[in-house]
Amino acid sequence: MRPGGKNMMRPVLLQVLCEADDRGSRRSPAAAALLLSLCLGFPPSSAACPPFCLCASDIISCSGRNLSTLPLDLPGYATRLDLSHNGLTTLPADWNAQPFSRLATLILSWNSISQIEPDAFALTPHLLHLDLSSNRLEILNASIFRGLEELQVLLLFGNQIAQINPGAISELHSLQRLYLSGNRLTDFPLELYRGPAGPRNLTFLDLSSNRLLQLPVQSLLALSAQQQGGIYLQGNPLVCNCALLAMLDYWVWKQYRPLVDFGAGYPCGLSGDGVGSQPDCPGSQQEVSSTFLEAGTYRVEPGECLRLECPGLAPSTQGKLEVFWVTPRAVLHSSANDTSGHFLILPNGTLEIRGALLEDSGVYLCVAARGRRYHPGESLEVSVSVGNSTVASAGGLAHGSGAEHFNTAFTTLASCVVSIVLVLLYLYLTPCRCREGRGGGGGGAARGCGGRAILLCSDPREVDSGERRSNGKRVAFLEPQAVRDSDECGPKTQAMNSAHGATEGILKNGSRTVGQTLTDAAHMA
Repeated sequence: MRPGGKNMMRPVLLQVLCEADDRGSRRSPAAAALLLSLCLGFPPSSAACPPFCLCASDIISCSGRNLSTLPLDLPGYATRLDLSHNGLTTLPADWNAQPFSRLATLILSWNSISQIEPDAFALTPHLLHLDLSSNRLEILNASIFRGLEELQVLLLFGNQIAQINPGAISELHSLQRLYLSGNRLTDFPLELYRGPAGPRNLTFLDLSSNRLLQLPVQSLLALSAQQQGGIYLQGNPLVCNCALLAMLDYWVWKQYRPLVDFGAGYPCGLSGDGVGSQPDCPGSQQEVSSTFLEAGTYRVEPGECLRLECPGLAPSTQGKLEVFWVTPRAVLHSSANDTSGHFLILPNGTLEIRGALLEDSGVYLCVAARGRRYHPGESLEVSVSVGNSTVASAGGLAHGSGAEHFNTAFTTLASCVVSIVLVLLYLYLTPCRCREGRGGGGGGAARGCGGRAILLCSDPREVDSGERRSNGKRVAFLEPQAVRDSDECGPKTQAMNSAHGATEGILKNGSRTVGQTLTDAAHMA
């Protein structure tokens, strides 16, 4: 046969088959479909749409067909597969003859699935959306979702899940939204956030209508603002105590969507409709609600002590305050202070920082049961700057907002200003002779100076004349004094007031310290 003979015979065979079909010979529907595809020039498909399913391009729907087992010949080109509203009880590992290389959405809701075999999702490596809602799952075993590293949305609501074993979602690295409402969970699944493996960007967790009684408040406050704002807890029989009320009070101030949209489903009477009652927490009183809370700003030098008062917390003399302080490094609770002694929460809720460090710079947040309605623009945050550091914007939690040093441009400008001031001092001011008193002689000069200060005259002629003008301003170079060790830590004035206080350091004789002058110059820069 000549080269290409097979290709030349194909049109002849198709013509014969088509002519035979025209003569009206009786054939089955499947044979007729095959013959039609051959007549039109299309090769036969290796996996045609099952007769009990509906196929539209890359979408396959086998919903509501009363299937008890999964079909084994589903086309592998599907991107969306709907198997909902059937009678499926098990999802085996080999539930299809070929993998789904393009499948992005798999819907298995409204079945009776109670068992999922290991590696059942190995056939769907690129799945993004998995719906297993309204089934009969009771336990999520380890590696139940193995192979779903790209999964973003997982729907498990309406099951009977009472336990989530460690490692159940360890491979769901891309999971963003998890729906677990309407199950039987009694413990908050904190491993979803703090496990070494598992989701890295889980920002939506629906735990509504479960059986949760208590919450790990301190651990939840350690989560990022985006993670906290996506936790739904309405419809749970939570026990309303001062710790829970403090966290919910903070979430109300942050205007997180779960509290805004479903406030009536939370305890402690947050919705204001009289449903539920708030506990009598020390420091909580409605009389302080008229006080507008503004963001505080503090500046302290390294090694110094600082006290931060809890904004809007009423003074209490009875009972133990339930206060949480969210710091740039950890979340502190009034019942268990920092073991290192660096942080201390006083009985009145004030946070004491002993021996401030550069890494202590950031935004601090006091979480407490204040029992008040917040006005727009109010803030519960306090910004702290240690040394030459600046604090990032206080738009969210202090979590992850460490101190940032002054940028290079500002440091260079400040250095230039200081250099200019020093040059002017050197050119126009001459050292005066130290005198013990106004009329003291030369013998008391040494005793008067004591090696502690060198007075600079505003008029060089005073060097020879020995005269001092009573109204002249002078600059003094003072030796730094050692900081006395003390266990007491007094409250610091806010940065704005302390800056004004530093510029008013006038000596009794009208002189100013060079350190104060340089500080003023840096502030002016």
